[in-house]
Amino acid sequence: MYSGNAQWSAISELVSALEPYGVPVLGNGDIWSGADGLRMVSESGCHGVVVGRGCLGRPWLFAELVAAFEGRPAPEAPTLRAVAQIMVRHGQLLSEYFEDEFRAARDLRKHMAWYLKGFRVGSEIRSQLAMIENFNQMQMLLDQIEEQPYPQQIGEAPRGRSSGVRQVSLPHRWLEDPDEIPAIALDDSVSGG
Repeated sequence: MYSGNAQWSAISELVSALEPYGVPVLGNGDIWSGADGLRMVSESGCHGVVVGRGCLGRPWLFAELVAAFEGRPAPEAPTLRAVAQIMVRHGQLLSEYFEDEFRAARDLRKHMAWYLKGFRVGSEIRSQLAMIENFNQMQMLLDQIEEQPYPQQIGEAPRGRSSGVRQVSLPHRWLEDPDEIPAIALDDSVSGG
């Protein structure tokens, strides 16, 4: 439920259980940097990683992951101006998708706090960015913010809200007979989708 740390040991258990069947396992949870992805694969034995909240407002995380898995240094973190350009591009892509700038701007509002996490941005500009109606308005607001380096420690910190601890578990008796496919009831209140 987004609190505490992801239980990578549960991923290890699943990897061990499915290894005889040649089923690859992708790990998820607490991937905030390229180094986190490498560490997850090393510690859990999973075959790759899936990113959820770690990329919110940080789409460049995927370039960090590729560099880490290829053994290259991480790309330089973006400055605020570079993040602003990414925000504008995000808006352009949403406009093309929705074919409606107002709808795209409204959708982008929810991403503003994630993109600006850790940057020094006044509360007035933050609240105005959360109410944009078009991308010219967004650009004018972004132009008012002074250039800043990326706030690495805060920017790579966990994202999203926490709603309490909940034990992670596999379906009942799953590891006893992996050939049997149990009936799994999905609980929409905790589902990632």
